[in-house]
Amino acid sequence: MKLQLALDLVDKAGVLSEAKEFAQFVDVIEVGTPIIINEGLHAVKALAEAHPETTVLADLKVMDAGGYEVSVAAAAGAKIVTILAAAEDHTIKGAVEEAKKHGVEILVDMIAIKDLAGRAKELDAMGVDYICVHTGYDGQAAGESPLEALKTVKANVKNAKTAVAGGIKLDTVEGVIAAQPDLVIVGGGITQVDGDRIAVAKKFRELVK
Repeated sequence: MKLQLALDLVDKAGVLSEAKEFAQFVDVIEVGTPIIINEGLHAVKALAEAHPETTVLADLKVMDAGGYEVSVAAAAGAKIVTILAAAEDHTIKGAVEEAKKHGVEILVDMIAIKDLAGRAKELDAMGVDYICVHTGYDGQAAGESPLEALKTVKANVKNAKTAVAGGIKLDTVEGVIAAQPDLVIVGGGITQVDGDRIAVAKKFRELVK
């Protein structure tokens, strides 16, 4: 089981600062969609160069032109690229094919998917690396949790690894860990806590490992 830090900041300087503080405690650092919208893949490149020992994920949330977008993210140093499960099958297949050429992985984000079991089976057959259940900010505000969705996806995949994201905090992570995802994604549960953020990051790593 691996730990991913989601950095949903809005500038490259913020990403590099947070990464410097927390890289030693996590396996994957995510360059979030807000940063990529503001700064493009320059933020991914800067992070990959600053932390070559850490896996960098580019949260592109690809919806079209899968092969092309994966290729440019890989060129920038991303080792994992996200694509939306709602994308067309040929877009996802193109992303998977391109990822294999560059030695990177594809994480499919299941946000807004209603038929989790059915889509998970289809994605598994397409050869994606990770299937991620994701409760977005709006869903979290409505009191939703990704835990039940994670259990559903795990029950319907044979090859793909599973990931989980969405409001995970120290007081909820043990329930998530019990469901045995391959990748636990934490953002504000580390970066936005009051008090000693380093101690919180260490505790997350201890629990996940």
